Amino acid sequence: MSGKIKLVQRVDFIRRRCEGKKVLHLGCTNAPYTENSIKDGSLLHFELEKIAKQLYGFDLDEKGIEILRANGVKNIFRADLEKLHEVDLEEKFDIIVAGEVIEHLSNPGLFLEGIKRFMDERTELLITTINAYSGMRFAIYALRGRGGVNEPVHPDHVAYYSYSTLNLILKRANLRVKEFYFYDVGPEHRVHNPWYYNFVNDLSVMITKHLADGVIAVCSLK
Repeated sequence: MSGKIKLVQRVDFIRRRCEGKKVLHLGCTNAPYTENSIKDGSLLHFELEKIAKQLYGFDLDEKGIEILRANGVKNIFRADLEKLHEVDLEEKFDIIVAGEVIEHLSNPGLFLEGIKRFMDERTELLITTINAYSGMRFAIYALRGRGGVNEPVHPDHVAYYSYSTLNLILKRANLRVKEFYFYDVGPEHRVHNPWYYNFVNDLSVMITKHLADGVIAVCSLK
């Protein structure tokens, strides 16, 4: 990576890129936390509804889809992100948001190949995922890891990604990384973190931004 390291707020960044665009949102229910996200006002799909010209959503979680439909959400499809060729939808999008999903997938290569059917030469694919070198998580793990059994990780995550590994898997899928950013712990998470987690994060980011909470790749077809 060349040039100055850029640190952004993930949700603000996604909103800016999606405003006025035709958007496909992957993992749109935030399962299994759909109801909680709606209650605390943090569900990204609702934020995108306010600003997108058109919005579609894919998710595998049937319960989450039912909850969103009950809240008036349209254009939402049940979809296995590793079998996107099975989705009965023939559309191209300006922006495709894959926010915090790639780290859940057993076969990310299948996902990246499948998503290209919804892209054309103008489409931007926004992939966000936690940073393998997050300073906050390193500190938590060092202090509370208990020999590896108390890892600070979502129970459904199967992988960590860094600048190098995310770029490589995208290159193998014949996708071009146009922009790369690091994102900070967002306000939606800070309010739930113990104060010392946020303190360690802020200290880490002060030392160097590439110890931030997560990474963002903005991609296009080659």
